[in-house]
Amino acid sequence: MKPIAKGSWPAVSIVPCKNACEAARKLSEQRFLARSAPRLPLPGCDRQDQCQCKYARYSDRRGGARRSEDRFDAKRSTATGERRRPGERRERR
Repeated sequence: MKPIAKGSWPAVSIVPCKNACEAARKLSEQRFLARSAPRLPLPGCDRQDQCQCKYARYSDRRGGARRSEDRFDAKRSTATGERRRPGERRERR
């Protein structure tokens, strides 16, 4: 296995097989850091001898952007907005 680069957060999710156990189905929508993902077959699997569940790999644990700067264009006006005119300075209080 390749070493993981510093600052990267590779992740996996469980892809249940056709005859998946309840434990695999419950965890199928959850992403885990690759280093801390549960081993397959899962400990609670009642079909361990037939288990064909797999991992889906992702480059990041997060599903989408979480910071407002990542989700929206930073140049768009914000709720607070800039009220000064160009060249205007702030007054000291």
